[in-house]
Amino acid sequence: MRREDYDIVLSWSRDPIFCEANGWEKNRDPEELKQWWSYCVDMDKPSFIRLGIEYEGTLVGYADLAEIHDNQAELGIAIGERKVWGRGIGRQAALAIMEYGKTTLGIKSFAAETHESNTRCQSMLEKVGFEEIGRAGHEWYCGQHDRLIQYLRT
Repeated sequence: MRREDYDIVLSWSRDPIFCEANGWEKNRDPEELKQWWSYCVDMDKPSFIRLGIEYEGTLVGYADLAEIHDNQAELGIAIGERKVWGRGIGRQAALAIMEYGKTTLGIKSFAAETHESNTRCQSMLEKVGFEEIGRAGHEWYCGQHDRLIQYLRT
């Protein structure tokens, strides 16, 4: 990820469907978004890693490993460019960042969480080896109060 990718990130922030699906505030102030993006690019936290996802040489999303400790991490994937949704890019990114986590950081267990109505994410998680371990909690997701599903991959 680079600061120069800001215009791409700004375009994601103007897509209300992406914003709803990823918990981004709609109509974000461009200057605030620019500061947030700079923070993401420059961040150096041992418990959090965010890597850009490229497709055909263009940034289309990002992959996260968060809450890294005790050989565990939480996986997060966001594909900002809606025109590439459904092409397996999120699945490939999940596999790549988990491999990085295993080989570089010694992570042995990955957790993930998604919303009950986000069947696309559920399918992706299952395809990369996650198993559902529970359904606890609710959050607003795409305009509805939605149950959360927890996953684990060891």
